[in-house]
Amino acid sequence: MVDSPGKITLWGVEVFVATAEEGSISAAARRLGASPSAVSQQLTNLEGAIGTTLLQRNTRPVVLTPAGEIFRRRASAILNEAALARAELAMADLSRLTRFRLGMVEDFEIDVTPGLLAGLAKQLKGCQFLLETGASHHLHDLLDARALDVIVAAEMGAEADWMELHPVLTEGFVVAAPRGICTPGRDPLRQLKGLPLIQYTTRHYMGRLIAAHLARQNLRLAQQFELDSYHAILAMVGQGAGWTILPPLALMRARRFASQLDVMPLPFQPLSRRISLIARRGILQDMPARVAETLRPLVQRAVLEPAVAAYPFMADVVQLHPAEPG
Repeated sequence: MVDSPGKITLWGVEVFVATAEEGSISAAARRLGASPSAVSQQLTNLEGAIGTTLLQRNTRPVVLTPAGEIFRRRASAILNEAALARAELAMADLSRLTRFRLGMVEDFEIDVTPGLLAGLAKQLKGCQFLLETGASHHLHDLLDARALDVIVAAEMGAEADWMELHPVLTEGFVVAAPRGICTPGRDPLRQLKGLPLIQYTTRHYMGRLIAAHLARQNLRLAQQFELDSYHAILAMVGQGAGWTILPPLALMRARRFASQLDVMPLPFQPLSRRISLIARRGILQDMPARVAETLRPLVQRAVLEPAVAAYPFMADVVQLHPAEPG
């Protein structure tokens, strides 16, 4: 249904903000789950209601007019107020929450996310759940753009003023090498250097984190491969093509290669990352903390316990964060 021209609608404002942030109508349509023609019509209706042109749509990317720049600042405030209003109503009675947009780091995709969604669905029977799975940097971008309500992802740098964080677990990175390549009692790093390091892509935050850590250790390692899939990386490690550095969550996702691998602590200065539930501060009131509380025991059962059972040294490498006080 197309809204009547002459009326400013919340949907029209949301479409405008998405188009301004994405830089194109087609990208905004993908983000919003709408068709490009519907997005274009909403923009036309909004400009008709306001009485001025907001976007130069014949450029690539689209460009805001001076009026569009002014309206964009107001539009962000409108969307924030609408989100606050929805949150206040939802927190007064959770059964009124109609939509929850969740982003989950891909490491939780199979073992944790289904259980979390099933548990939330029991509490929020009339709610529609929208799930985005991906790398941490991608989820952070979507949260920043207000395309998601909550994400579970690796922390990236300093906490922004608008964020609220609920830590879930901290995990140290480990080595996965071809089975039998390292002889016990001998220097593992010297033995590993006989094979190339199969590097996780530095196009992603985690790859850059590993690369920066190796540089700080002044380690120069032969690197023949840089891949963006830990399944592919561990398959190559299992075939003897090299060794890799990865977090335990990624290792447990690809556990079907376990029989071909030796897993060990880093043979140099440790490196870790923290996975947290992150939301926009003050929007969903106590709901992010409650979701984090639901998430922690799922992570414990589905990931941490199997990891420690398979590799006992991981009891010192991966720690679940305790429940938050209050």
